[in-house]
Amino acid sequence: MDTIRYVAIGDSFSEGLGDDGDVPFPGWTGRLASGLARMHPGPVEYANLAVRGRLLAGVLEGQLDAALALDPAPTLITFCGGGNDMLRPRYAVQPLIDLLEDAADAVAARGIRLALLSPADPSAGLPLGSLINSRGNAWAEAVGELASRRDLPFVDVSRDPHLGRGEFWSADRLHMNPVGHQRVADLALHAIADGPLATEPVVPALPRRRLRTELRYYREHVAPWLGRRITRRSSGDGRSATYPAWVPVPPA
Repeated sequence: MDTIRYVAIGDSFSEGLGDDGDVPFPGWTGRLASGLARMHPGPVEYANLAVRGRLLAGVLEGQLDAALALDPAPTLITFCGGGNDMLRPRYAVQPLIDLLEDAADAVAARGIRLALLSPADPSAGLPLGSLINSRGNAWAEAVGELASRRDLPFVDVSRDPHLGRGEFWSADRLHMNPVGHQRVADLALHAIADGPLATEPVVPALPRRRLRTELRYYREHVAPWLGRRITRRSSGDGRSATYPAWVPVPPA
């Protein structure tokens, strides 16, 4: 029976930040791997090279090379990136799409299946949310067009009708919680492996945010993020991949 060897590349979203659920492999990528193992009659192996804070160029220049160098070679690569680029003052879609197009060429040349996702959109809970939302929509549109041209699976996480709600996000409002990661995994499983349609999520609404909550949020999450921007540091500095080599995924 053929083995699925699935490797994820990307930033904190693909690394699985925010998912503290009781699952074998956290994050939407790990949950997707478990979903593939439930559906596929043969073995499934998983690697995750994503590292938080990475810009798109760093993902494609570093992680993609490492993914293609895995032995045995992967059969499936998921890419989701660009979210950190949107938070930079100088942001342009076309140069990033050009990099992604070259990466798609490299993957296709090796006979490996590539699936693309747009980043999750945290803009509803963030300062400067309208700017981030506008940039995210433009990026999702461009990635979707690339996927369509190349007949690649595409999951438009950015514009999912549910995932913009606060119930799917962790305390930092920048990374998804376990419920959000599971929905993305369900959407990806359907797009990549013809899994079941993701069901309509039933998540209790969050209470209204109080001033004390907002002040604590800015102190605990926004201020440290601004500090890293000022000092040109990244949350991923000194970090390495969570699963740099193949690990077997149990079927259930």
